[in-house]
Amino acid sequence: MEPLRLGVLGAARISALAIVAPAQLTGTRLVAVAARDRRRAEAFAAEHGVERVVATYADLLADPEVEAVYNPLANALHGPWNLAAVEAGKHVLSEKPFASNAEEAAEVRDAARRAGVTVMEGFHYRHHPVTLRLHELLASGELGELVRVETMTAIEAPAEDDPRWSLALAGGALMDVGCYSLHAQRVLAPWGGGEPAVASARAGERAGAPGVDEWLDADLVFPSGATGLARCHMAADGVEMSCRIVGSRGEATATNFVLPHLDDRIVIETGAGRRVEHLGRRPSFAYQLEAFTAAVREGTPVPTDADDAVVTMRLIDDCYRAAGLSPRPRM
Repeated sequence: MEPLRLGVLGAARISALAIVAPAQLTGTRLVAVAARDRRRAEAFAAEHGVERVVATYADLLADPEVEAVYNPLANALHGPWNLAAVEAGKHVLSEKPFASNAEEAAEVRDAARRAGVTVMEGFHYRHHPVTLRLHELLASGELGELVRVETMTAIEAPAEDDPRWSLALAGGALMDVGCYSLHAQRVLAPWGGGEPAVASARAGERAGAPGVDEWLDADLVFPSGATGLARCHMAADGVEMSCRIVGSRGEATATNFVLPHLDDRIVIETGAGRRVEHLGRRPSFAYQLEAFTAAVREGTPVPTDADDAVVTMRLIDDCYRAAGLSPRPRM
């Protein structure tokens, strides 16, 4: 398979983990990078082996050698530049969240359909054996019927001037880390009788940042009657990225479902006893890039496509409303 020719929008810190290292593992070409500050782009290219620097984001989208774009910009810039890339005929791998709100996400999805390009949201965990194994345990019947799901995504506080604390830039705990908590519940729809809905939600605003959630907890309910608790915190004492699935016959907990390259354990408890499975520490980002490349090159469907992204954004918006906050504004 011909290596994918990828352009990178911005010089975000997450790019080293989320796209540079996976590109090295998969043979993907990083052909161009653009940033608001050209010096940052030049430093990024020199450090990470990007083939060349272009002056602006628009120049990167106009580059005929760039066939796909990775978008790790600030949250509020995901929607506009995803849309611009699609309209330029580029395939898009977008960092989560996909857009500022569901309305904007739907616009990008509709444009991608018209353009006939692949658009994929960066829920990398979804492609890792840890998550696939959790689903297999439900599908096999070993855990019985789905009863309860508890997810927690928490990190220590970013700096006060970090864009993740900005309402105008679509910041907040739910947008940054909490979307993983919600998505990990959503993907259990096949065992919950359909998509979960928000029953209630609570949030705490960041001091000095009105409307921006420092933490948010959402109670969910599936059509089957199974329930969920999706929690997130962006100023916690430490990092936690857990997913606990409780069934009628047993339960399974992934101790770090978001970053399984750091901890690939699943703890399974049933009537037969307790056991720990290790699912491998190959980075989830590498599996994601392989899935994206297969979608672009061969048309292989991906579970985190634009349709999926719109449903997730609707659930995020519903959580904000239930917690008494507003969905994020678009730029």
